Amino acid sequence: MLPNAWDCASARIVEEAGFPAIATSSAAVANSLGYSDGERIPAAEMLAAVARIVRCVRVPVTADLEAGYQDAAATAAGLVASGAIGLNLEDGGGDIAQHAARISTVRRVGCELGVNLVINARTDLYLDRTGCDPASRFDRSCERLRAYIDAGADCVFVPGVTDEDTIRRFVETLRFPLNVLALAGMPPIPRLRELGVARVSAGSGLARAAMGLTRRIADELKTTGKYEAMLQGAIPRSLLFEK
Repeated sequence: MLPNAWDCASARIVEEAGFPAIATSSAAVANSLGYSDGERIPAAEMLAAVARIVRCVRVPVTADLEAGYQDAAATAAGLVASGAIGLNLEDGGGDIAQHAARISTVRRVGCELGVNLVINARTDLYLDRTGCDPASRFDRSCERLRAYIDAGADCVFVPGVTDEDTIRRFVETLRFPLNVLALAGMPPIPRLRELGVARVSAGSGLARAAMGLTRRIADELKTTGKYEAMLQGAIPRSLLFEK
């Protein structure tokens, strides 16, 4: 299970909870810096945020770097310089060969710089924004993921899949480490392990939950003048960072 952080404080919370590795969320990082998701944030700002997170924790960090920010080689080099050890690389439903080439480039650059980056290759055909025909979605996704495996991916990611039968089909068809995204209706982690899933990501879920709490606090302060939502479960000031 990889809870996705978006800044140093959230990364430290995940680390203190006992997770042996941390992922970042591209959407959550971008939103925290004033950008929408979808490569609207400059690559340099995203990589700087990743580097800050890496410096603040003792466990390995893998970064969500969307589709590589137009220059997969430069992005891979920046990732290595940040100290992270892996990345999520998405195809956005675009050209298969182009994304496979990005994966090959990241693998090559990482090796040239002495880091065997863990590449999590993502296909977006199960996300509504692609407009993919549902009847062919599974077969088309497998076609993409096999190409990404051949290009050098270590793990394949199919966000949007939640039902057990489809998850099991991906595991049995691909016979390769499968990453799924924690969503409403998803089986719990012990059941996903039984199905053969290798990795579960939280995506922007933690950040959106934190923002939901922030909104509830703001509403309570505005409407009732009380502080219960703010005080309940608040982390002590001294827990994350020493003075």
